[in-house]
Amino acid sequence: MSILVDDDTRVVVQGITGGEGKFHAEQMIEYGTNVVAGAVPGKGGQEVGGVPVYDTVDQAVEAEDADASVVFVPPAFAADAIFEGLDTDLDLVVAITEGIPTQDMAKVYKRLTEVDTRLIGPNCPGIITPGEAKLGILPGNIFESGNVGLVSRSGTLTYQVVDSLTSRGIGQTTAIGIGGDPIIGTDFIGALELFENDPDTHAVVMCGEIGGEDEEEAAEYIAQNMDTPVAGFIAGRTAPPGKRMGHAGAIVSGSGTGTAESKINALNDAGVPVGDTPEEVADSIEDLL
Repeated sequence: MSILVDDDTRVVVQGITGGEGKFHAEQMIEYGTNVVAGAVPGKGGQEVGGVPVYDTVDQAVEAEDADASVVFVPPAFAADAIFEGLDTDLDLVVAITEGIPTQDMAKVYKRLTEVDTRLIGPNCPGIITPGEAKLGILPGNIFESGNVGLVSRSGTLTYQVVDSLTSRGIGQTTAIGIGGDPIIGTDFIGALELFENDPDTHAVVMCGEIGGEDEEEAAEYIAQNMDTPVAGFIAGRTAPPGKRMGHAGAIVSGSGTGTAESKINALNDAGVPVGDTPEEVADSIEDLL
């Protein structure tokens, strides 16, 4: 099995006529993803690589029976694109765009409480079920189908850990990049709950980083709710307090929370082994399996 996406997922690419949208739509199609439509205001009636383009997501959903979208729209307009997806019958919206204003995402976050559609991102690499579908920019060639779920705030860490797993013959059910912004849709707990309920996911890797308290909260969730074993990795151990490191959410306040040490301690207390390197994470997964 998998979570959220599989070979039956029918995808709309929002922003498919732009450079990024067109390139990654083609990559998604080449991987085997069922891209059924594009959505770009004012571009309805066009085609991109044989994919029909509609003026609105709603039109695309109605005409092509789509159930997911992926957003490749510039930051100034990306929140509106997300809202458009949330106002349809889509099950899933994946926002790849980096640099969406936090104020815009605060409005999106409020809207998420009012709808059933799930959001992944923004500022994320997307989601992939190996051999079935990928929505986003993940390099499909490093993934292999198997029994390990992965959730990460960092795209690069995702690739490094997955490469270590795949090189050992350890495949993945689904990998989710949740994004590194202060305000996102699906968080660690949301993803962990999905993996816990997936009978084919036998272990989970959780890759976090400094900043915020999401990893500490996830550790508490793991301790109280998960039978599926989890291995972890925390990036940013040497980052100075108060300095942004890569992601907008990766800022340590200096209050004693949000540090690499506090996150590692919380995960260890929950029975989660935390590796110093992606290779050590793969070692832990081998042991857990």
